Amino acid sequence: MNYPSGIKKQMTHTVNYSHRGMTLEEDLNQTNLYYREHDIAYIYKKPTPIKITKVVFNAQKSATIKEAFFMEPSTTDYNGIYKGYYIDFEAKETKNKTSFPLANIHPHQLQHLKHILAQGGIGFIIVRFTTLQKTFLLNGEQLFSFLNNSTSKSIPLSYFLEQGWQLTEKFSPRLDYLKIIDHILEVNKNEKSKEKHD
Repeated sequence: MNYPSGIKKQMTHTVNYSHRGMTLEEDLNQTNLYYREHDIAYIYKKPTPIKITKVVFNAQKSATIKEAFFMEPSTTDYNGIYKGYYIDFEAKETKNKTSFPLANIHPHQLQHLKHILAQGGIGFIIVRFTTLQKTFLLNGEQLFSFLNNSTSKSIPLSYFLEQGWQLTEKFSPRLDYLKIIDHILEVNKNEKSKEKHD
């Protein structure tokens, strides 16, 4: 387009970045809402148990919490049910470009995931490398395999690339992690069938 004084202006295509900058928790909450609305799975963010110790009642019959404390350490972030399987997982973000610091996961959370796996549930972690804009699902078995065979204080990005699954962001659902769970269930089913025939 030509403007006065001979200035030329080029037309540019706009790109929709409306979902960029969303936290992993927001993406997972939207994903889980999609699953529930489409009767696919019922997975929820766990509330952190707190005890309220001081409340101030206002004149308008409303109350304001003034003091509260955490009753006990929280376990993992999300749990629910999918195809009859109990699902339980922790979601974490890191700005680190090369590894995920294990200090980001508390020992009681790891112990909780270990119990889930021992009872036949599906436990895993979802980790987002925010600087790289990459999100991975690491199954519980691969997580504990690393922890049992390494003294490192962080899980390298290469391990997520080799042993995990990268989640691709979409419009809806945002992070379709149940596709990976389907794959894990299929592999487990085939392994059990093979063991039965051996």
